[in-house]
Amino acid sequence: MDGTQRTFVIIGGGLAGAKAAQTLREEGFAGRVILIGDEHEQPYERPPLSKDYLTGRAERESVFVHAPGWYAHNRIELHLGQPAVAVDPSVREVRLGDGTRLPYDALLLATGAEPHRLGIPGTQLANVHHLRRLAHSDHLRGVLTSRARAGEPLVIAGAGWIGLEVAAAARTLGAEVTVVEPGPTPLHAVLGPELGAILADLHREHGVAFHFGTRPAEITGRDGMVAGVRTEDGRELPARAVLAAIGAGPRTALAEGAGLDLAEGGGIAVDPALRTSDPRIFAAGDVAAVAQPGHGGTSRAPGPGGGARRRVEHWANALNSGPAAARSMLGQEVAYDRVPYFFSDQYDAGLEYSGWAPPGTYDRVVFRGDVAKRAFIAFWLRDNHVLAGLNMNVWDVTAPIQHLIRTGHPVDPEALADRATPLDSLLPAA
Repeated sequence: MDGTQRTFVIIGGGLAGAKAAQTLREEGFAGRVILIGDEHEQPYERPPLSKDYLTGRAERESVFVHAPGWYAHNRIELHLGQPAVAVDPSVREVRLGDGTRLPYDALLLATGAEPHRLGIPGTQLANVHHLRRLAHSDHLRGVLTSRARAGEPLVIAGAGWIGLEVAAAARTLGAEVTVVEPGPTPLHAVLGPELGAILADLHREHGVAFHFGTRPAEITGRDGMVAGVRTEDGRELPARAVLAAIGAGPRTALAEGAGLDLAEGGGIAVDPALRTSDPRIFAAGDVAAVAQPGHGGTSRAPGPGGGARRRVEHWANALNSGPAAARSMLGQEVAYDRVPYFFSDQYDAGLEYSGWAPPGTYDRVVFRGDVAKRAFIAFWLRDNHVLAGLNMNVWDVTAPIQHLIRTGHPVDPEALADRATPLDSLLPAA
């Protein structure tokens, strides 16, 4: 078939879908490209929603992946505010909520993730928030920046990345912030107790109160509005707004309905070329659980579920996997094997994290730099192999950290901790 007669459909209006559409055109695909998003907004990036956009430091236009006219200029057909409700692989067709049927020659599922709900009494009250979409950030931003509500208490359920970033943004705007977290430290399941304690101290210095080892049991109200939070251990916390930041789950309903294989640990099962169990359907971004080639450092830092697959819910994964999926759709050879990467800004602390090393996978943490001044690199090691690295207020070190992870080269922990020893010198000779 002539390439100009082929139709590629992308379901998902986030960064992965937008970058996939861009890559198809950059790689010379001349056929029809259709991008479907269930929001009315053009594709946008999510990190600002809990950072600069939330605080009002960034304008609305800054969050969008492309300028408004880019899609028409590049002949990308947008179906916005119209969810895809079914995929029929037998006839290669996508059905939209209004009954429209769109045929495809190749299909990309970039459906992302959906925030977990609290599932407790009181979630129907006004000013109970989630943070995943631009509209969510708009609503929370309105509360936090309202002069009439300045300084009112916010309770955040969950001390993960989103919870901590919103806590920092809210404190910057003058809100009283309390974080309720079932783990013993912030981000315990991701970073372990060593870095969790450092982040807890950072937020306490800025006035955030933590309650660890418990969860919200009920949101109490008055006149239909949030008035407080009762925790499982019996605390009564004042609140005028509540944010549920307890994680997200992959949006796999379309894949499941189409009979595609799902990963045991969640997400759509794809091979390193980002192909699903149907060779004409691909997946990228938060929803894709990618089979790992299992070489070098990757095999030593396996993903959830025993290392066979890895599903990553971070900006860099969407940025990189969307284009990789597009090239795979075009028949190019693709082996998607990126080291997971994440960045965060909290107060005056900038953080970059590479790798994967939750508690139980490492046997020591090595610090390089000044922990007290929060200018350091932390390395998670197992048998002297680097599984992950986090740099706080230290820059331009991501490349050598990721190289150490990827090569799986054993390192001398003392040299790793020594700031006088260049990181590049710890890498194996080419």
